[in-house]
Amino acid sequence: MPQWGKMEPVSPSRSAEIDAAVAVLRRGGLVAFPTETVYGLGADATNAAALRHLYDVKGRPRSHPVIVHLASAAGLHAWAARVPDDARRLADACWPGPLTLVLPRSSIVPDEVTGGGESVGLRVPDQPLARELLRAFDGGIAAPSANRFGRVSPTTAAAVRDDLGADVDLILDGGPCRIGVESTIVDCTGDELTILRPGGVTAGRLREVLGHDVPHATAPRTRAPGTLPSHYAPRALVELVDRDELAARAAAHAGDGRRVGVLCLDPAAKGDAVVDAVLDSPRDVDDFARVLYARLREADARQLDVLLVVPPAPNGVGEAVVDRLQRAAAARRESRVS
Repeated sequence: MPQWGKMEPVSPSRSAEIDAAVAVLRRGGLVAFPTETVYGLGADATNAAALRHLYDVKGRPRSHPVIVHLASAAGLHAWAARVPDDARRLADACWPGPLTLVLPRSSIVPDEVTGGGESVGLRVPDQPLARELLRAFDGGIAAPSANRFGRVSPTTAAAVRDDLGADVDLILDGGPCRIGVESTIVDCTGDELTILRPGGVTAGRLREVLGHDVPHATAPRTRAPGTLPSHYAPRALVELVDRDELAARAAAHAGDGRRVGVLCLDPAAKGDAVVDAVLDSPRDVDDFARVLYARLREADARQLDVLLVVPPAPNGVGEAVVDRLQRAAAARRESRVS
């Protein structure tokens, strides 16, 4: 089982970068920074003007909330009006780590963070540079993924630059993200905890900590990031296929003059399918999560019209991979393939 929370020393040059990032945040600017999941686009979570600028840069609807990142669980009670026992147990066991807890908001949380709702998503990331930034800033940093709204999340600093360019004031480069898919979001505002979005903390881990299953929300009480039906989408059309239908779907698209690529765990799954590109196969389901967004971006870089994906089994972090693929595949076909 992964061990979260190990801190690494920050070099003097990194300290200078962090000081510069803190200065940007304090004057209301935007800083992109790495987490263990994806790169975030950060703004001072108490600065309404900075938050509005963040929404504008992303092209994000103002009603769609953002997650507040904290240096440690010690800040929980400043941002949440109430912390149920099960939420506290999850924070103690899983923070720092890829888990977001949705809790009733405290009075310091501006409407721009919550989309006007009465709850706030909080998490403590497990990435040395992110934690050093949060500790130096000594406050909450609101940070959705550092990309245009609805597009593929970035897992490298280069991907942030490609998406946002000069619209972000400073980018902290912490290398590729270790997990590669966003945090699990758990709604802790009602009598029963529910999963709003699968992510880096698996349902099995939640059950291990709490001693009972946490169901998926069927009628969510609160809005949460990354839960729209269409999201995480490249320009290429993403189509999920079974292994045994891959060749036929590839032939159908090729017959319509489309450039076709394939992504799957097993390279042999391509079989006799004639395609324009077979993207490097992930080694296992954890690697699938790490490289998923890079492969979606590669599909666009190769100017593919269609990416056929054989999804992994929805077990462990595979559940989060399948969730992201389904949302990427839900993008309107007519806007992606003419």
